[in-house]
Amino acid sequence: MINSGDVAWILVSTALVMMMTAPGLAFFYGGLVRRKNVLATMMQSFFVLCLISIQWILWGYSLAFGPDKGHLIGSLAWFGLKGVGMAPNPDYASTIPHLLFMAYQMMFAVITPGLITGAFAERMKFSGYVIFTLLWATLVYDPVCHWVWGMGGWLRNMGALDFAGGTVVHVSSGISALVCALYLGKRRGYGKEPMPPHNLPLTILGASLLWFGWFGFNAGSALGANELAVSAFIATNTAAAAAALTWMFIEWKAIGKPTILGGATGAVAGLVAITPAAGFVTPLSSILIGVAVAFVCYAAVAIIKLKLAYDDSLDAFGVHGVGGTLGALLTGLFAQKIVNPAGNNGLFFGNPAQFAIQATGVLATMAYSIVVTFILLKAIDALIGIRVTDEDETVGLDITQHEESAYTLLD
Repeated sequence: MINSGDVAWILVSTALVMMMTAPGLAFFYGGLVRRKNVLATMMQSFFVLCLISIQWILWGYSLAFGPDKGHLIGSLAWFGLKGVGMAPNPDYASTIPHLLFMAYQMMFAVITPGLITGAFAERMKFSGYVIFTLLWATLVYDPVCHWVWGMGGWLRNMGALDFAGGTVVHVSSGISALVCALYLGKRRGYGKEPMPPHNLPLTILGASLLWFGWFGFNAGSALGANELAVSAFIATNTAAAAAALTWMFIEWKAIGKPTILGGATGAVAGLVAITPAAGFVTPLSSILIGVAVAFVCYAAVAIIKLKLAYDDSLDAFGVHGVGGTLGALLTGLFAQKIVNPAGNNGLFFGNPAQFAIQATGVLATMAYSIVVTFILLKAIDALIGIRVTDEDETVGLDITQHEESAYTLLD
């Protein structure tokens, strides 16, 4: 039976998750780059919304959620949304139209490749970005999504818990982001000249929109206006607040002053880590997850990245890859059936096997994403080249890739 309250909530949640990409991610990443690359960076977030919205309707949704093939991928039986209509699909959501479930999941498919752009900001050709994004969504996101969320997927069958996309979204995109950063190499002048964010107010606006939209991301994953949505909503806000506070206090101790950029980064890290756990943990566990991810991600972006000297431009791996991995593993510690009877208890509540299952999901997703991402980059590079020329990078991608400028001074 269709429930009008559930329909209303998932329609709103779909719009909230859409807002996370454009404008949320666009502003967040756009403010972090140099002024000569702000439009090119924001264009990547806007473009992925357009591109994957079409890919998802044509074949992406069918591959991710369609009838199972070997526990690895969905068939093309729903190509072009054939058979996906207003009647609910009880395998996924019994109180909303199947078409609405498809639209909600579409917005997850949109933002996931968008997150990767933070790793190669300021140096990838737009033509290479378009091809890479389309192929990555089809060959990485759609299969991993089926593994975890699709009926018959092998990780779903194993009992892996991923309420709103810790493994599906953040681990897959985060580890792929690291591969991209390593393959493309460092930006010209990286480590030798300053590359501070050109507009922190844009970044804070983007982070705030991400936090706001994340309620649709996590609470919407209850797929109804119900008690589980309330629980996920509280867990989401709690972890984000705990992580932001912890990050700023770490900075206060380490450099003598807390920063707004640190607070924003900490909040996003908290949101990332709570994503797989949001529908399975209590508010107190959410605080612990937020505190833990702040320490781990701060070490990843402020210590380890500098020591290893790789150029993950906007810390896509340091926040999403590391935070998503930690969140997935901590779900295996803190999950409680008292929060969500459809889930499992974690290690701290009598079920150590759940932690092993979570680790299996993370490792499998990482291994698969690394291999396919590298192959895609190598193939695209051989065909059309994937990195802009030194001259284009020096001038900036706004002009060289789009013939536009974000800031024009009039006489």
